[in-house]
Amino acid sequence: MNHVPAIEVKNLWFYFEKAPVLEGVTFTLEQGDFLGILGPNGGGKTTLLKLLLGMLKPAKGSIRILGQNPHDAHHRVAYVPQNTDFNLSFPISVMEVALMGRLSRARMGRGYSGEDRASVQEALKKAGMWAYKDRPVGSLSGGQRQRVFIARALATEPEILFLDEPTASVDPEFETDLYEFLKELNRYVTIVTITHDVGVISRYVKSVACVNRRLIFHGEGKITKEMLDMAYQCPVDLIAHGIPHRVLPEHEEK
Repeated sequence: MNHVPAIEVKNLWFYFEKAPVLEGVTFTLEQGDFLGILGPNGGGKTTLLKLLLGMLKPAKGSIRILGQNPHDAHHRVAYVPQNTDFNLSFPISVMEVALMGRLSRARMGRGYSGEDRASVQEALKKAGMWAYKDRPVGSLSGGQRQRVFIARALATEPEILFLDEPTASVDPEFETDLYEFLKELNRYVTIVTITHDVGVISRYVKSVACVNRRLIFHGEGKITKEMLDMAYQCPVDLIAHGIPHRVLPEHEEK
């Protein structure tokens, strides 16, 4: 049986109103990997994610998700967007939110099946939120809510989990906790996450890609000067062990 990569992208181009957003992107991600995608705002990170999900179509190049085109593989992947647009005052429980992940599998006009509820129970247990199943989602902390939204995505039993800035709505003290959770989750599912957390992400991911129209991929989870230079084109400060240090030198404004 041939091994099929989780993601295979070849010479991918995408334009927005004739302006290139992504140029010649090529990389392969193996199943079981944990990829962190870094880059500046407007550099094409979310566009790349939407292309991988089949929400956008490339102008040129090819994308294979688990050996299939993105549209055909949509039932094998799950997505947690950056903004959930969730009304915290809406009276809905953790269990009810997680069950939403099974809506596409539930028939119209019929309730959730025992299989649906078993999958959701397993997802909430993996997310560490089963004990909160009857709590209103609006009463949870940002980090707890994010775990519930991830559980909702896991309820579909995906082979690849895509996340866009999963710690954007999380308090700094819960940021590491969330990445520890994702690292544990990576035992079961391939993970691709967009992040700005350069210092944090390097401790948890297995692979790193920097995107700023072009893409540099590093399969050993190392953030190199070449990546940061290409992606940010400016000095980048990291805080390691509580001590800030400059990754790239100062540069003159042009």
